[in-house]
Amino acid sequence: MYNVMPTISTSFIVISAIFVAIGWVLIAQRKIEAHKKVMTTAGVFASLFFIFYLSRTVFVGNTLFDGPEHTKVFYLIFLLFHIVLATVGGIMGIITLRWGYKNQLDKHRRIGPWTSIIWFLTAITGVTVYYLLYIKYPGGHTAPVWRAIFGY
Repeated sequence: MYNVMPTISTSFIVISAIFVAIGWVLIAQRKIEAHKKVMTTAGVFASLFFIFYLSRTVFVGNTLFDGPEHTKVFYLIFLLFHIVLATVGGIMGIITLRWGYKNQLDKHRRIGPWTSIIWFLTAITGVTVYYLLYIKYPGGHTAPVWRAIFGY
């Protein structure tokens, strides 16, 4: 089961980004209720990603990079960039949704586009990390999160 978890969690983040894109279109069309529902769905899929990712990290560990040694430093820099994006995007997503639900629409409108852009970048870099770990260079073993990220 733990072998399929990265595929499932990556799928959730991609689905979340697709719903964010749909939400952009809906708000541009002034379909506010549909926008709310779609963005809530995006938040649900992002939460499912986080639950799957955290569960795998806690119970199994993270997958070590198994590509060529001379590319490892580039992968680790890219991974850290992705982690920062995901953290910032997640926090901004919570704030953006909260302001939308509380009808603080001036704040919601200011931060929403930035949140979406960061979320798209998070999804793209997340899929890239998945590709490098499970498709391009499969075979890495699992290890505690700090060892997987920093190599020790």
